[in-house]
Amino acid sequence: MSRLSRAQKEAITHKDGPMMVLAGPGSGKTLVITKRVQYLIGHYKVRPEHILVITFTRAAASEMKERFQRLAGKSLPVSFGTFHSVFFTILKHAYGYRAENILPESKKYDLIREIIYDCHLEIDDEGDFIRSVIQEISLVKGQMLSLDYYYSSSCGDDVFRQLYESYEKKLHANRWIDFDDILVYTYELLKERKDIRSAWQKKFPYILIDEFQDINKVQYEIVRMLSEPNHNLFIVGDDDQSIYKFRGARPELMLGFPKDYPEAKQVTLNLNFRSGKEIVELAEKIICHNEKRFPKAMESFQGELHPVEIRRFKDQREENRHIVYTIREEMGKKTPLSQIAVLTRTNQGPRQLIGALMAYNIPFCMRDAVPNLFDHWIAKNIIDYMRLAMGDRRRSTFLRVMNRPKRYISREYLTEPEVSFDDLLEKTKDKPWLYDYIEEMKEDIRILSRMSPKAAITYIRKSIGYNAYLSEYARFRRMQEEELTQVLEELQDSAKGFDTYEEWFDYIREYTQELNRQSKKNQEEKNGIILSTMHSAKGLEFERVFLPDVNEDVIPYKKSIKEEDIEEERRMFYVAVTRAKKYLHVFSTEKLYNKESRESRFLTEIRKEDKTGEGYV
Repeated sequence: MSRLSRAQKEAITHKDGPMMVLAGPGSGKTLVITKRVQYLIGHYKVRPEHILVITFTRAAASEMKERFQRLAGKSLPVSFGTFHSVFFTILKHAYGYRAENILPESKKYDLIREIIYDCHLEIDDEGDFIRSVIQEISLVKGQMLSLDYYYSSSCGDDVFRQLYESYEKKLHANRWIDFDDILVYTYELLKERKDIRSAWQKKFPYILIDEFQDINKVQYEIVRMLSEPNHNLFIVGDDDQSIYKFRGARPELMLGFPKDYPEAKQVTLNLNFRSGKEIVELAEKIICHNEKRFPKAMESFQGELHPVEIRRFKDQREENRHIVYTIREEMGKKTPLSQIAVLTRTNQGPRQLIGALMAYNIPFCMRDAVPNLFDHWIAKNIIDYMRLAMGDRRRSTFLRVMNRPKRYISREYLTEPEVSFDDLLEKTKDKPWLYDYIEEMKEDIRILSRMSPKAAITYIRKSIGYNAYLSEYARFRRMQEEELTQVLEELQDSAKGFDTYEEWFDYIREYTQELNRQSKKNQEEKNGIILSTMHSAKGLEFERVFLPDVNEDVIPYKKSIKEEDIEEERRMFYVAVTRAKKYLHVFSTEKLYNKESRESRFLTEIRKEDKTGEGYV
């Protein structure tokens, strides 16, 4: 205990009643939780089986359990588990559910796809759409929302309601429950059955919760019921690191904890053992602009280490060259590559950097699947137009683009494995309007056959009308049009410098093969710099961290319009910055995807906070 800070000791030695521990980045929260469990048993003589520790992931629960067992020096029957595993245990005892009643996530995807086909919906970006619908179903259940008042962000409200209701029918018909039902059913059970509620309250009089800032409404309501009547609820979290709103996390629940429990004690762990003083101070200059938060005034245990590099480049090529140069310098010094991370706002962020890493044979590991640009459905459409221009007349190629934009060409006209424009014109000569569409398409394909890849993309977008098609599709999917046109901008950037389709297609083949090879090799060997989204990097730490493309519309993300969304984006930037232990590089560019771009407002805020300019290079 002598090596602990005063705040850590206060949290560890707390016994009865609610307590909120505000644990900033790198402040040793896992140690506090495990030590408190040990103190409850050793000092206060609480029976181990009366203690429940809840985490958000199985990995966190396993790590917490292992660390506690090492501290205790023996195996004790303290319960460590995720919200889902703990609540499923309650349902098993009440209803006799078994593991096979839980719908696996992979099966959920297939189920939604089946429902989409049953509803005769034509969706171009099927994979993304299904993932969005799954996320929204989870949100509705986790937030205990009524479908009557829910506004879908994936599609029309009627379409979403139809998908949701069909999904629920299929679950009930097969006696399946999904992960969100585990929460909802537990809530309903404990609410309605006082006897069952009382039994579990007696079983676990002491409840500790990690990462409390990520809790959703139904989880919070269940925990409140379980902690009655003594309210021995020990919550640990950091409202400044709440970045999972899209999964239903509600940071306001943590902010409202002192109101729900006026008798709750509060402790702030404000000593960062991970990062240098320069990084901790920069992080404070970012997060202090959020209004809805608990102030913490974090300090660094490490003291001064290295200035933060904040730099603006002309474009991403120049930015990537600098990142590659710095990494190669580190490789020369034999720095472990796994201690270097590049964190981006989305999983599309590192696409161009990956090309640069491959060119210099720098190994990398991807924590998220980085989507291959050329696998995107829009890229496939563009490539199909080019294939037609090269003489490809396969029915499958023609089918994919014949109505993008809408030309009202029916599949029934395509009776042969190969498509002939002359045959199509012959079949539609009694329909002048359709005949004109096909004749125009034939002429467009002829014009494309004489173009370079980059010029062809411009022609497909503007003259053929693909931009207008995407605009209409974005309205149906309730997406921002820029999300779709950005793919085209990236394609055009990739096509620069290639004179023929064949040359560009050769490059695409090589890039795809190398991406797959690098991904497989480095995942197996776990040897390489880490490429990760900011979301996936939460909870991790690295000696050196690069944050590229800190531009407006990247972070904060272009979809973030409301103030609460901007605050979440600021929290995400804060999380990314605080992953660095010694070296931090924050970059922005004057141009993104060949368009003028401003640096992120978060960088502007830092400059306003920093009157001296010291601590940066």
